[in-house]
Amino acid sequence: MKKTGIKIMAAALLAALLFAGCKKNDGNDKKEEGEVEALFAVNTYKTKAGNLDEYLEFGGDVAAVSSVAALPDMAGKISRTMVNVGQMVSKNQVLAYVDASRPGMDYSASPVKAPISGRVISFIPTIGTMVSQATVIAEIASTDELEIKVSVAERFISRISLGQTAVVTFDAYPGVEFKAKVFEVSPVLDKSSRTMSVKLKINPPDNRIKAGMYARVRLITESIKDAIVVPAGAIVTREGSPYLFVISSQKNGDTPAKVKLCAVEQGIVVDNKTEITKGLIAGDEIVVKGQNLLNDGASVNIVAVQE
Repeated sequence: MKKTGIKIMAAALLAALLFAGCKKNDGNDKKEEGEVEALFAVNTYKTKAGNLDEYLEFGGDVAAVSSVAALPDMAGKISRTMVNVGQMVSKNQVLAYVDASRPGMDYSASPVKAPISGRVISFIPTIGTMVSQATVIAEIASTDELEIKVSVAERFISRISLGQTAVVTFDAYPGVEFKAKVFEVSPVLDKSSRTMSVKLKINPPDNRIKAGMYARVRLITESIKDAIVVPAGAIVTREGSPYLFVISSQKNGDTPAKVKLCAVEQGIVVDNKTEITKGLIAGDEIVVKGQNLLNDGASVNIVAVQE
């Protein structure tokens, strides 16, 4: 009888333990069923077709297209100056006089005349300066027509041709862009620097630009029209290939927006903008911030849409 009571108690204890274990498992199952799906905060960008210009960047100097040096007919001392820098002169106008007199020999002052009509862009001598027949007294130039001279490194010369367009900026006019066009390409390279001389004209001319100014030139080497362009940072690499996360469905009530991982092909990259040649169409909304944490089909909360 005593043994029978012990058996009954052991059976009851085992049943209680089994029942408690089942209740615990049921609780876990309910928790898994009610688990909240991860929601990622992202910024997006709506793609559109536009132009993308690939360019080379150079520095250059603005100069007059034509400038001529004025030289004296004889050596001597500058006795009079008749013009100043920046003054407009006509052909054969007297710029200065040179006195070639020496002790015991008196000569009439010899005039130095302007070889062409234009503006005096440099005027070196002062009264009393000794000059020779090789001394440049002044430079006369037509400042109505200016050019920009740049030197192109040998590795880039295959991408330079006549008629190419360029965007030019100057420190004097921050934020202002001027248009220019290549009108002369040197047929030879400088042996010492291994560079090729290229000249551009401002088109249309602008009287704000002065000879001697330093120009920053962006020479357009390739222009792609109606290109799908995205921020370069939006692209993610998976297994060595480029992908973009595209919004596949927008938020609908309590249902969050979803993303789709799309394989793409890239074209040229300019100023942190990448051309997408395949895998994307204009109007697609892509993730540009927060994409590195996503997987295909992930739920997202769109915080901001960038322009």
